[in-house]
Amino acid sequence: MARGFLSLLSALLVVGAVRAKTAEEFIGTQAAVAKAGMLANIGPSGSRASGAKAGVVIASPSSHDPDYLYTWTRDSSLVFKAILDHYTAGEDDSLRGHIDAFVASQKRIQQVENPSGTVETGGLGEPKFHIDETAFTENWGRPQRDGPALRATTLIGFANHLLAHNDPAYVTNDLWPMIKLDLDYVAANWGNHGFDLWEEVDSMSFFTTGMQHRSLREGATLATALGHHDLVSNYATQANASLCLLQTYWNHDNYITANTGGGRSGIDSNTVLTSIHTFDIEAGCDSTTFQPCSDKALANLLKYVDAFRGIYNVNANIPGNEAVATGRYPEDHYMGGHPWYLTTLAVAEQLYDAILTWKKFNSITVSDISHGFFSRLVPDVATGTYDGNSETFHKLIGAVQAFADGFVAKVAQFTPEDGAMSEQYNRDNGVPLAAAHLTWSYGSAMSAFAARAGFVPASWGAAGLKADSC
Repeated sequence: MARGFLSLLSALLVVGAVRAKTAEEFIGTQAAVAKAGMLANIGPSGSRASGAKAGVVIASPSSHDPDYLYTWTRDSSLVFKAILDHYTAGEDDSLRGHIDAFVASQKRIQQVENPSGTVETGGLGEPKFHIDETAFTENWGRPQRDGPALRATTLIGFANHLLAHNDPAYVTNDLWPMIKLDLDYVAANWGNHGFDLWEEVDSMSFFTTGMQHRSLREGATLATALGHHDLVSNYATQANASLCLLQTYWNHDNYITANTGGGRSGIDSNTVLTSIHTFDIEAGCDSTTFQPCSDKALANLLKYVDAFRGIYNVNANIPGNEAVATGRYPEDHYMGGHPWYLTTLAVAEQLYDAILTWKKFNSITVSDISHGFFSRLVPDVATGTYDGNSETFHKLIGAVQAFADGFVAKVAQFTPEDGAMSEQYNRDNGVPLAAAHLTWSYGSAMSAFAARAGFVPASWGAAGLKADSC
């Protein structure tokens, strides 16, 4: 009893001692820190990436408790997607060198024989490698089938940018052979079990299926553009089938069941991450692809956020219409089961993406499915469609913006003054813990901040998709 009281008192003292920052204040200083933090973790010249080959992203410089001094295909692809978005938006031309080094590194890693197999026999599903690009051969949760899809999506984004700027040779000679390897793997394996992005559950996973569907869809489009018409039909057919699978994760208790196995509730940040990494503003608020502003994605977001209100002391006494710290999933016990920076930021990013879409289409629809989400923020809102000229539209936009900013402010509250972002922060007192300088934490900050500033990623073909034939 005494220990519990002291733990709560410690939490209250730490939280009270931190100077509250608004989202805008935090972004004003943290944006540069996040970018520098990512680059510091990329070999060979990154200040925290000693021993990493050129273009290799270390997950974290932490080498014990936990040991994250490896390179994961998933993390690396997501981080370089954030870097690529920054580069293609014209924000920093100097990033091109890092992108080219990443491409060269991934080309080598694709060919490394590992416990999952060779490049021809399943090796592309190997989740992580040593930072010198050699195989990691110890026991691990393998295969993880999201990696090839995420890498393909990142490389396709680069290819599309180069084609738009009349640089087809690099696409044809360097990028396409790599992309094809990953797409062929995805097309052959999207219906097979694998470990989820948290490397714990061997089953079908919403995040993995969502990433696979996106990669196949945009892969078919790129194959068409490059004249590889013999591949288009297979990629498109497999994309359609994976889209059907995606629908099966919806749970009629108004949330997305993240994994088909694992013995948990299925409430998981996996689902929020899927919405932001398959965001396509041209699709509007489509629920078939679970776009950020879709009724299903918003209902799921509320269910996910609410799951953490009563289990972390740092969330004590926070009203139901305000932001809280969130973690991977409520049953999490890894290193004590704490909030994560990247999961809390993902909530903000989904909401920012939703706002961008509502503003583009000048309309918000409150359905029976999403009414719980909207009424939490604006209690008297009724179901219906509100156009951009209505008072309700502007009231909803303002409420969602404030809610989203609250999650950024929550991260700010538990980020040290120097801006260093670990993997997690303590559920009782908010002190950073687990892997120090997690690259994915910095990448998630960059992408969330960009969304708040109005950045819209390139369309990948989600508009108008149907799953009627499933």
